[in-house]
Amino acid sequence: MRFTQAPEFRGRCSSRLTAALILLLISVAVDAQVKTGSSTSSGQPMTETQVERGEVVSVNGNDLVVKMEDGSLRHFADIPESARVTVDGQELGIHDLKPGMKLQRTITTTTVPQTITTVQTVTGTVWQVSPPNYVTLRLEDNSTQRFKIPQGQKFTINGQQTDAFGLRQGMKVSATKIVEVPETVVEQQKKVTGTMPPPPTPPASDRPILIVVER
Repeated sequence: MRFTQAPEFRGRCSSRLTAALILLLISVAVDAQVKTGSSTSSGQPMTETQVERGEVVSVNGNDLVVKMEDGSLRHFADIPESARVTVDGQELGIHDLKPGMKLQRTITTTTVPQTITTVQTVTGTVWQVSPPNYVTLRLEDNSTQRFKIPQGQKFTINGQQTDAFGLRQGMKVSATKIVEVPETVVEQQKKVTGTMPPPPTPPASDRPILIVVER
């Protein structure tokens, strides 16, 4: 069986007897006989894409002003020199941008749910029992350590249910503590592309062109 409710322990007791034992370490220091391992499992990632479009209004040093699709002006201050914009297939920096350029920023956010599982195991022999709350184990290095027994914990010995009062000195104990902690990992990628402003419109053919003749 497997328990995921921290900080409970689960395990087996035997000296030709078998018991499921759940323990809680009350010692702050981690004994050499208490072994710890952890693993991480990931759930189904979720991806969200956001697209922003605008037109370059002005570039002043590393500051950029863009007119967004909704007509609002957005000021981007202190843009790093390493920032790049792909414009008509070319990689441009902040100083290469010109008024009239059309920009598009695509923001891709990936959210991955994860569960970090930490497993602690301890092996020893029942040295002293103070039912219903505590049990002291003699560990493999011959040191002793005290553990707290959760309220209402039952033990199975030879197929029969008992409580902490059924534990006896000399029983071999193997206990496991399992703690599962959920967390969310968020990763965001930003990509900016753009197009050059259209060339100026040539004058209509039916409009006169002013020519200055020097004498």
